[in-house]
Amino acid sequence: MSISVKLDAFEGPLDLLLQLIEKNKIDIYDIPIVEITDQYMEVISGMPQEKLEEVSEFLVMAAYLLKLKSATLLPKVEVDEEGEPIDIRQELVERLLEYKMFKYASYELKDRQFDAEKLMFKVKTIPDEVMDYKEEIDVGALLGDVSLNKLNTIFKDLVKKQDDRIDPVRSKFGKIEKEETNLYQIIEDLQVYGLANRHFSFRKYIESRKSKMEIIVSFLAILELIKMGRVNIHQDGTFEDIIIDYLADDIVELDEFMSS
Repeated sequence: MSISVKLDAFEGPLDLLLQLIEKNKIDIYDIPIVEITDQYMEVISGMPQEKLEEVSEFLVMAAYLLKLKSATLLPKVEVDEEGEPIDIRQELVERLLEYKMFKYASYELKDRQFDAEKLMFKVKTIPDEVMDYKEEIDVGALLGDVSLNKLNTIFKDLVKKQDDRIDPVRSKFGKIEKEETNLYQIIEDLQVYGLANRHFSFRKYIESRKSKMEIIVSFLAILELIKMGRVNIHQDGTFEDIIIDYLADDIVELDEFMSS
């Protein structure tokens, strides 16, 4: 099936082939030789015959494409040393890829040349004696009115400015320490307490806890003991105290709890 293609100006047979491939959206690694050869022959048949040198280059490529086309129509398949079939299009693909690489490299060089034309350079106009001049510093004149008292005043001003940069509120913040609370240890303590008291108030139990973290972990420990079936809880109303009944007659050791 032939495809009608309208091409712009092209340079050389490889450029023509590359444009045919791009216009038809063909995979360069899987070129349909028969179709691309027919289109190529159709294009060069309309070329002017006066410029023999230019036309001869296209005719050489045409002969090569016709050779490939005839080879693809033959049932014979060549194989390499490992017994794999040889793709007769490989040489053409490599030539097209190499041409495409140099073509786009030329575009990059052209862009750089265009950008380089925008650069302007100033001719050196400063005399050498001006460039080589170095002003001598009179240390005596520079430090003529400086005394130890004045230096001390300057130093205090610098220290004061440094102190002013310190936030008077945030600088007094203490260091936040991470609270280490062991859930398994609190579960074990709850069991000891429950075995001794059997029926007790959760509020009374947490009175001995020192931090909010310990209270939260104690509540989690109660939930774990409920899940294990070792305690039962009830509450008479919203925000009322939680009453805990310890149901077990023993204490689960810490290692047994972790294994469960």
